[in-house]
Amino acid sequence: MSSRRLHVALIGSRGIPNRYGGYETLMEELARRLVEAGVEVTVYCRSHVTPPGLTEHAGARLVVLPTIRTKHLDTPVHTLLSCLHASTRPYDAALVVNSANALFVPLLQMGRIPVALHVDGIEKRRAKWGLVGSAVYALSERLATVLPDRLVTDARVIESHYLERYGAASSVITYGVEPRHLPLPAELAGRLGIASRRYFLYVSRFEPENNPHRVVQAYGGVDGDMPLLMVGSAPYADDFIRGFTEDADHRVRFPGAIYGEDYHRLLSGALAYIHATEVGGTHPALVEAMGYGNVLVVNDTPENREVAGPTALYFDASRPVSLAERLNWILENPDEVAKMRIAAAERARRDYSWERVSEQYERLFREMAGH
Repeated sequence: MSSRRLHVALIGSRGIPNRYGGYETLMEELARRLVEAGVEVTVYCRSHVTPPGLTEHAGARLVVLPTIRTKHLDTPVHTLLSCLHASTRPYDAALVVNSANALFVPLLQMGRIPVALHVDGIEKRRAKWGLVGSAVYALSERLATVLPDRLVTDARVIESHYLERYGAASSVITYGVEPRHLPLPAELAGRLGIASRRYFLYVSRFEPENNPHRVVQAYGGVDGDMPLLMVGSAPYADDFIRGFTEDADHRVRFPGAIYGEDYHRLLSGALAYIHATEVGGTHPALVEAMGYGNVLVVNDTPENREVAGPTALYFDASRPVSLAERLNWILENPDEVAKMRIAAAERARRDYSWERVSEQYERLFREMAGH
C-alpha cells in the first residue's frame, strides 16, 4: 500500500474504548490497526460512555461530544453534532456507520470529505423501533444508496439486498477476530457460578430480534445442571428484560454486559456458544465465538449461515424446543463436539481476520481520497 499519510474520521458509533457492541468493536479494532499502518485516525465518541478526560485510545484521537440520551435521539443527535464538527476539519475520508445516519452524510461532503457509509443489516426489520422507527430506517436505507460516496456492507446477503432492491453496488467488508485464549480464573468462575467447559454462553444485546427470551425459554428443556450464562444488557428495554429474567430457570445466570479480558475468558472457557439473532449481517459476536473455537449453536438465517457455514448446529428461534434439542445433543456427544471446535476455529482463521479487514478499509479510504 502507499505510505502516504491519511487522516480519517470514524463516526456514528458510541465510540471507544468499546463498551457496547458490534460497531464499537469495529471502531476499536480498525482504529488500532490503521494507526499501526501509519494512518491518522479520529474517532467521534459519546460523552455518556467515554471515560472523563480521555482524549486518546488505541493510538486514535477522540472527539467527545454530547447527545440526547433517549432511545430514538441518542444516535442521530450525536451523529449530527459529529458531522458538523468533522465538516470543518481536513479529513481525507470518513467512515459513517449505521444506515440511520445516512441523512447526515451531505454535511461531511459539504466540507469536501468523501464518505463511506456502513449499513450493517436491514435495520427496518428490528422490532425495537416500532412503526415510526422502522419508517425512518426504510427511508435511510434508500438514502444510503444515493448519498454516500461509497456503500459498505458486511455480508454477501446484505450486498445482494441492496443490489437487487436498489441497484446499488457495495464493498463487502466483514468483521474479524484475533483470538486471545485466556484461562478462566477462580474469582470469575466463582462469581458467576461456572467452571471451564461446564457452561453454555449467550452474548448479545437483550433486544427482541436477538431472542434472549426464547433462549431462556428453551433452556427449560435442557437436561442436567449445566449453567447458561446470558451475557448482555440493553438501554431502554427494562420491561422486555424483566419479562424473561424474573422467573428464569435457576441454572440461568444474568451477569450483565461483560467486556475486555473477562469477555475473552468466557469465550475461551465455554462448552458452546448460542447465537440467536435474526436481523443483521455479519455479527461480530458470532465471528469472535467461532475464532475462539466454540461449538456454535446458531439461529438458522441466511446471514448466520453465511458466517458459520458447516461448522455450526442450527436451530429455529421461533421453536425454542429446537434449541433445547441441539444443546442436549452437545451434552451427549463430546467426541463430535471436539471436532466442531477445530472446524470453527479453522474457518475463522481462514475467512475472518482483522488484519485483512483493516487492509480493505485502508485501501477503500485511499481510493476515496484519491491517493
